[in-house]
Amino acid sequence: MSGTAEIEHRHVIAGRLLKSTLQQWLGVLLLDLPRYAWALVRGGDAYLALRNRSEHLQRAPNGSGYCCDWRWTSDLHAPKIIPALGKKLMRRAMATHPIGYAELPSNAQGVVPQVSFIIGHRGMARLPHLLATLRSIAAQQGVTTECIVVEQDVEPQLAGCLPEWVRHIHTPPPTVSMPYCRSWTFNVGAKQARGELLVLHDNDMLVPVDYASKLVEVASRGHDVINLKRFIFYMSERHTHSYFAGTANLVEQPPEAITQNLEGGGSVAIGREAYHRIGGMDERFVGWGGEDNEFWERAQTLRVWPYGCLPLAHLWHPAQPGKYQADNPTLARHRALAEMPAAARIERLCAMESGAMSGPAGWRGDAALGF
Repeated sequence: MSGTAEIEHRHVIAGRLLKSTLQQWLGVLLLDLPRYAWALVRGGDAYLALRNRSEHLQRAPNGSGYCCDWRWTSDLHAPKIIPALGKKLMRRAMATHPIGYAELPSNAQGVVPQVSFIIGHRGMARLPHLLATLRSIAAQQGVTTECIVVEQDVEPQLAGCLPEWVRHIHTPPPTVSMPYCRSWTFNVGAKQARGELLVLHDNDMLVPVDYASKLVEVASRGHDVINLKRFIFYMSERHTHSYFAGTANLVEQPPEAITQNLEGGGSVAIGREAYHRIGGMDERFVGWGGEDNEFWERAQTLRVWPYGCLPLAHLWHPAQPGKYQADNPTLARHRALAEMPAAARIERLCAMESGAMSGPAGWRGDAALGF
């Protein structure tokens, strides 16, 4: 391509991008802005029904939340075009369901907890994220809780770093080269948990003060699996660093993205007995991705409450290794397992020993068992 032709080609591409951007702006201004303004100004929980134009939501039978009426989740589009909309939505949601902080839980210590938060962790890079997450869990109101941090690392680096009320379990991987196995951490924690309700929780997710109490409320109505996440507000890198430095609060800057009704990932609650009944997490997922989707599929054999009503905040961190890898082996494993009936997967997992301190079920040196 000649120099002149290349310049013309670049102009054409730039013109198309500009046209597309203008179209998106006009679409948001004309079609989304009135919806957002009405939902945010109106009282009650009208803001919970905000969605993308082409999407449909299912409202909970008791009117307390919504679930997405499509297979996967999605990010809200309008706040990416007009960030102020995302900031206003975050302020509205967290005014109704504030995220609090405490150094020590206010509930009675020494009693059997109603809810057990289980968090897997490795390394020191996310220690600030973990400590912030623990402070939000300590601020839970209305129920008794415990928190178990399962550190999957060669050496126990968290020793002396965690609050005294947190139970620290160190599980060194059977081989130094073994990638992080999120499923193994949850199965180990589930064996140690004392609460009847387990919360499989990430170390970078802040929860509102009424999170555990609402989980208990829904569980008391006979539901085994509970997903109350309506909006997850993803904080930007700069916002997260400012938050850690104490120079910015959660709602001071617009979120980088707002995800709706994230399914099995981030934070999901399940009854302890039900967890073991479906085989727990599949420990053959060694490395990033796929294990939460596979678990959510098996969880559908139970009594599920998928209606989100609460906001959570996600603290920024670099992407996990392999997240954007086209040939990610754990995602390939999920695709293969998805072809197998959930009942067959449950039967296979229940026949395996999981949550062993010695390592993930099926791990053989540098390779896991096949499908």
